[in-house]
Amino acid sequence: MTETPVTEEAGEAVLGVSRSATGRRWVWREGNERTGLAIAQRLDVPEIVGRMLASRGVGLEAAADFLEPRLRALMPDPSSLKDMDVAAGRLAQAVRSGEKVAIFADYDADGACAGALMLRVLRDLGVSASHYVPDRIKEGYGPNAPAIAALCDGGAGLIVCVDCGIAAHKALEAARGRADVVVLDHHKAEGPPPAILATVNPNRLDCDSGLRGLCAAGVCFMAAVALHRALRKAGFFEGRAEPPLLDLLDLVATATVCDVMPLTGLNRALVAQGLRVMARRGRPGIAALLEVAGVKDAPTALSLGFGIGPRLNASGRIGESDLALRLLVEDDPLEARTKAESLDSTNRRRQEVEAEVLGSALAMAEMQAAEGRPVLLILGEGWHPGVVGIVAGRVKERFNRPALVAGVADGMAKGSGRSVAGLDLGAAIIAARQAGLLEIGGGHAMAAGFSFRAERLAAVRAFLEERLARAADLPDSVALVVEGTLSVAAANTALAEQVARLAPFGTGNDEPLFAVRRARVVRADRVGKEGGTIRLFLEGEGGGRLKAVCFRAKEGPLADLLLRSRGVPLHLCGALRAESWNGEVSACLHVQDAAPA
Repeated sequence: MTETPVTEEAGEAVLGVSRSATGRRWVWREGNERTGLAIAQRLDVPEIVGRMLASRGVGLEAAADFLEPRLRALMPDPSSLKDMDVAAGRLAQAVRSGEKVAIFADYDADGACAGALMLRVLRDLGVSASHYVPDRIKEGYGPNAPAIAALCDGGAGLIVCVDCGIAAHKALEAARGRADVVVLDHHKAEGPPPAILATVNPNRLDCDSGLRGLCAAGVCFMAAVALHRALRKAGFFEGRAEPPLLDLLDLVATATVCDVMPLTGLNRALVAQGLRVMARRGRPGIAALLEVAGVKDAPTALSLGFGIGPRLNASGRIGESDLALRLLVEDDPLEARTKAESLDSTNRRRQEVEAEVLGSALAMAEMQAAEGRPVLLILGEGWHPGVVGIVAGRVKERFNRPALVAGVADGMAKGSGRSVAGLDLGAAIIAARQAGLLEIGGGHAMAAGFSFRAERLAAVRAFLEERLARAADLPDSVALVVEGTLSVAAANTALAEQVARLAPFGTGNDEPLFAVRRARVVRADRVGKEGGTIRLFLEGEGGGRLKAVCFRAKEGPLADLLLRSRGVPLHLCGALRAESWNGEVSACLHVQDAAPA
C-alpha cells in the first residue's frame, strides 16, 4: 500500500518539493479517509483502493459501480434527451421505407466516430446511407448551405448532422422543403435550436436529461438504441436478426476519450465496455489503427488518447477530411491497413507542421504571461489552421491559462482555443461572437473554435480577458496532485495492479500519481524515435528495483536531471502501471516530474 505520512499538514508540499524540475509544486490529493476505509471494508478491497475512490469523490453507495461500471446499471432512457423520440421515429421511417439518408459529420475524431456509427447502424438495417465531411480549410466547421443543398440534390430525404449543427440555423435552411434534418450534437447551445425536425443535444438549453458530458458519438449511440426500440415496437425485427448495438461501443469509447469527455458515470461504463469490444479487434479500421500505433496489448484509454486519436484527427487537420470516417467503416482488412498507414503518414506531417508553429507560439505566450495576462491570445501569419488547436493545448499545459492560437491569412484570424478546468471557454467565445467581435465562434467548456478580423485583435483580447478574468488568479503551473509516497520496493506489481482497477483514466478520473522517494538512477538511456523517450532503471536506498520511463523528454530540465543524476537520490513523481511483456507482468513508473532528494 502507499506510505503517505499522516502527520503532514494540509498544504505542505509532498516530500518538500515546492518547485520541481518542471517548476511545479507537489501537493496531496484531498480525501475522506473514513469513507475510504468504509469502501474498502464493504467491497473487500485493499485500503489503498478505497482511499483512492474516496479521494475522487466516489461515495460508499457508488463505489461498486465505479469499480465495475455496468452499462445495464448506468444506461438512461434515451427518451430523456429532448427530441430523441422524434428523431428515432424519423430514422425508423427511413429504415422501413428504404429512404436515402445522408450523414453530415464533423472532421475530428468524435465526428468521424459518430459518423461511422450512424452509417454502420443504418447500413446494417438495409438503408442506403452516404456521408459528407466538410473541408476544414475551404468550408470550415459545421453544415454549410451549398453542401446541404448538394445532399438534397443527391436524393437524400433525410440528413443527419452529427457532432455539428446546433448553431447552423442559416445553413440548414437550404434543406427546407427538400429533406428533413435531424441534428445529433453535443456542443454548447446559445439559444433556440434550428428550425428543423429534431435537435438532439444534451447541451441545448431546454434539455434536462443530465447527460451534458456525452460526446457526439455517445449521443448517436443513444439514438441507435432509440431507433432499434422504435423498430422493435413496429415489428421490424420479426423474422430477422437484430444487429448487436454493443459492438459499436469501440467507436463511442474512442470518441469519448479523444474529445476529452469526463470519464465518470455513463461515460465510464461506455468506455470500459468499448475497450472490451476493441480488444477483440473486430473492426478492421480500429484494428489497423492499433497496429500502426504499436498497441499490441489490450487497448486502454491511453491507447485511444495518444495512439488512435491523433491519427483520426490528422485526417481533418491537414489531410483528406473524410479519410478517418472511411477507415472506420471499412470492412476489408487490407484496405483498412492502407487507410491507417495513410493516416499515420498524415499524422507525421501534422507533427512537423505543429513543431514549426509551436516554438513561435510558446515564445509569444511567454511574453504575454510575463505581462500577467489571464488569457493567452496568440496570432501568427500563415500558421496552418489544422494544428492551432493542438498548439493551444500545449500552451495551456505550459502556462496554466486559457490559450487561443490562430493563423492569419488575408487579414482573417482563424483558430482554436483550449481552457483550464472551471473556466468555460465555449461560453466566452459565443458571447464574443454575439457581441459582434467574432465572425464565427462556438464550442464547449474546454475547447472552442473562432475566427475574427485581425484588426480586431485588441478588442477581442480585452473582451476575453474580462470574461475570463478569474484566470489571473491561477498559479503559473499546475501542481502535481500526489496520491501517496512510496519507496522503490513498495512500487511493485501488486500495487500497480490494484491501481489499474480504477481505470479507465482521463478527464474526471485522473490516473493516480505517486511520489517515489530517494530513488537512484542506475541506468538511463534514450530510446524511441529521435530519442524523445528516456528509459530508466531505479534502485532504492533500502533495496528494491523498478523500471521507469519518461516520454516527451527530448530536452529540458527534467530530461537533464534524469540523465545526469549520476546516482544522486531523486524524488520521482509519476503513474505506476502494470505492464505485460512476453507473458510477464511487471510494474513501471511513468515519470512526469522529478526533484533532487
